[in-house]
Amino acid sequence: MSNHGYETGRLNLPFVGIATFGKRPYIEDWSKIEADVAILGAPFDGGTQYRPGARFGPRAVREASTLFSFGHAGAYDHEDDATYLPASVRIVDMGDADIIHTDTTGSHNGIEAGVRAALEAGALPVTIGGDHSINIPCINAFDDQGDIHILQIDAHLDFVDERHGVRNGHGNPMRRAAEKDYVTGLTQLGVRNVSSTAKEGYQDARKMGSDILSVRQCRDLGPEALSKRIPAKSRVYITIDIDAFCPSIAPGTGTPSHGGFLYYDVLELLQQVAKNHDIVGIDLVEVAPDYDPTDSTAILAAQVLLNLLGFIFHERSA
Repeated sequence: MSNHGYETGRLNLPFVGIATFGKRPYIEDWSKIEADVAILGAPFDGGTQYRPGARFGPRAVREASTLFSFGHAGAYDHEDDATYLPASVRIVDMGDADIIHTDTTGSHNGIEAGVRAALEAGALPVTIGGDHSINIPCINAFDDQGDIHILQIDAHLDFVDERHGVRNGHGNPMRRAAEKDYVTGLTQLGVRNVSSTAKEGYQDARKMGSDILSVRQCRDLGPEALSKRIPAKSRVYITIDIDAFCPSIAPGTGTPSHGGFLYYDVLELLQQVAKNHDIVGIDLVEVAPDYDPTDSTAILAAQVLLNLLGFIFHERSA
């Protein structure tokens, strides 16, 4: 019989208690992390070029994640006939990285320190942004972890080299990643419409090892074929920009772009990637909750993260 924790006498409904991610334990001392997954908030949006507000993303996604926190016996999926994220998968919430207002370098250093702490503890780092510039310190933290391939799910290419002296804003992260000798390539999915990256950026991206596909191209291929475009046996870091999704289901973001993915487009792809590759890190960025009074964007983000974690650890236990 499943142990849901209700026998303690505490019902612990989603709307009560402290809103850690999935109501998992909070670990304030990062030297004492003992977990399979460590959640880190990165509430920095100083890299935005248009609408701010992603600094409130980690708080909103944590709040939304409590919707899926009934008990700790895992979540049974009748379609897959599988129970995901049982109590044996240890998830902790590290809280937020140190952020210094107006200071990109200092804030990014704080985020990098958090990801390094998770890696040193042997936990899978999952960072919730914040704007997409927070991916830069996340990838920096992997400099001693061996080769990685980056899967980016995003409306925008984010391959700007430098603009008005800015090299570490939310239009730059994939360019900064591609420059790393331990990043072996990028698979960039969902890129569409008018992009913040000029034609030269696309040319540079392909020269530096990028595979770039739009939403329509992804749908034509399907999730299994898409997953196979990622080099076999590669260790994959996944970065998800919430604006990859159509704003009809994810309006709470600073740079919405119509024609995006729907829920199962991304979910089925992530399930295939988890089956075929070793996933070593995750970030999800650009949730700006003030633009979505329904909270559906934050709920979508929380659900995608929890499902992805479920897929990863289901495959690891197989």
